[in-house]
Amino acid sequence: MKKKTMYMDELPYEKFEKRGPESLTDAELLAIILRSGSKDASALKIARDILSLCSASRGLSGLYHVSERQLMTIRGIGHVNAVKIKCITELSKRISMSDASQHLRFETPQTVAEYYMEQMRHLEKEFCYVSFLNTKAELIHDLCLSIGTINASLVSIREIFKEALKVNAAYVLLLHNHPSGDASPSAEDIALTRKVYEASIFLEIPLIDHIIIGDNTYTSFKEKRLL
Repeated sequence: MKKKTMYMDELPYEKFEKRGPESLTDAELLAIILRSGSKDASALKIARDILSLCSASRGLSGLYHVSERQLMTIRGIGHVNAVKIKCITELSKRISMSDASQHLRFETPQTVAEYYMEQMRHLEKEFCYVSFLNTKAELIHDLCLSIGTINASLVSIREIFKEALKVNAAYVLLLHNHPSGDASPSAEDIALTRKVYEASIFLEIPLIDHIIIGDNTYTSFKEKRLL
């Protein structure tokens, strides 16, 4: 009986049926998604091996940074399961963005940061985007300006406002991420913002904010009175 009880404790699906998904550990949730193990390891053992690839500092969110190739180094994980796990991380990001979109107000920096957080906080390179807004400060569309370290030589101010005029934007907003997780603005960030701001005033398409996304943190130039 004791052996049977121990075995039941190792069955995440049975635990889900009895207590619900909130009772499951991260490894147990992954084990249910995997459905079955291999001849050498249970689904739960494979799930724990997957989580061991995640950075201790990032925890479960470290799955965003684990590649298909890395997942397939684990015995029992083939291409299908590797793709499935990567799709789950993408789905979780989209769910988060969908929820945040209900409260998105571009004149309120916190809601903008919350909307873009899951999309940008896990990126391993520095991406800079500009959002083009209509007269009601609603999103028309986004444009990726650069990938890599942000500075004025990489970001074309001319292209920002060329696109703004093309889509009849009333306002623009800059966003970029810091892969280090620290959202503090650098000297280059401040210099670029100043150049874009000056051009925006001259062209009467105001830069309403520049938001830097870190790891669960952000800096708004508007909130910091840096604009």
